Amino acid sequence: MNLEDLGWDAFFADAFEPYAADNLIPARVSARHHGPCELITEVGRMGGLPAGKLSDDELPAVGDWVAVRPVEGERKAVIEAVLPRRTSFTRKEAWQRTVAQVVAANVDTVFVVTAFGFDLSPRRLERYLTAAWDSGSSPVVVVNKADMSADPVAELLEIEPVTMGVPVHAVSAVTGDGLDALDPYLRQGQTIALLGSSGVGKSTLVNRFAGREVLATAQTSEGGRGRHTTSHRELVPLPSGALLLDTPGMRELQLWAGEEVLDTTFSEISEIAAKCKFSDCAHETEPGCAIRRALGDGSLSQERWDSFCKLQRELRALAIRKDARLRSEARKAWAKRARSHKKTKY
Repeated sequence: MNLEDLGWDAFFADAFEPYAADNLIPARVSARHHGPCELITEVGRMGGLPAGKLSDDELPAVGDWVAVRPVEGERKAVIEAVLPRRTSFTRKEAWQRTVAQVVAANVDTVFVVTAFGFDLSPRRLERYLTAAWDSGSSPVVVVNKADMSADPVAELLEIEPVTMGVPVHAVSAVTGDGLDALDPYLRQGQTIALLGSSGVGKSTLVNRFAGREVLATAQTSEGGRGRHTTSHRELVPLPSGALLLDTPGMRELQLWAGEEVLDTTFSEISEIAAKCKFSDCAHETEPGCAIRRALGDGSLSQERWDSFCKLQRELRALAIRKDARLRSEARKAWAKRARSHKKTKY
């Protein structure tokens, strides 16, 4: 497999140039297990271990291109550097810490996978699409389990206001119906990430595309709750030449994005707000507010507006926590330098 088959192009070649003179070779991270990684190179697969000089923030994610130093006589390499990412699907780490977690790197297309029935939620899709747009990748909504829906057209109409401008494909990973429509995204050298809740059939889709069972699958539990079958992220080469990245199902996607991305997810709200009389309109009691007018005449639904406001508040609160963390880290760095200076002086 040559580098171009793995998604290598001039962008990464330019970034790798400083490392070529040091006898390093490029590799792509196909899987990561806490510290150790699995790598794909032109000379085959290798195990990879990050160099000790790499900080926690510099560790590679699945999909990253890295500069590695092969270990002579072994199928192993030391990861010396992570090349700049073209795209990065990032979420906030679970729990209270304000820390980013890179789910997938250098992805061309994000398949936002949902399913007819219990998982086809407009509000959940808004959250996933916001993260997908923020990543720099192109989102595609894949609605699986069409074979289990009594009225798929009616269900798709419910999410139409949320998916404006985003391709939507109804498929069945079990029967194969609708999967041909996804072929144009699965071109040679393209990287596609599958993101979605547990139990929507992502692993079954991967097996369909691969033409063999490469990932374990499980039946959805009674009541429609999904079961985790993917325990780690992994790049799977497909017969088409594309690379598919399955990810563990997410009970909750905590966003790590800037507020400006909402202009894309909620593009119709941005267009309406641009017609307000005042540029700093708070959309509450100001005269000439186009948002209040749209809510009044029904051209903007209250549910859609409430969802926008909720995500806006969440992202503003995240920005405040990010700023507080940066200030705290800066104070700690200053204090460390001050202590070091004091020891050197005396």
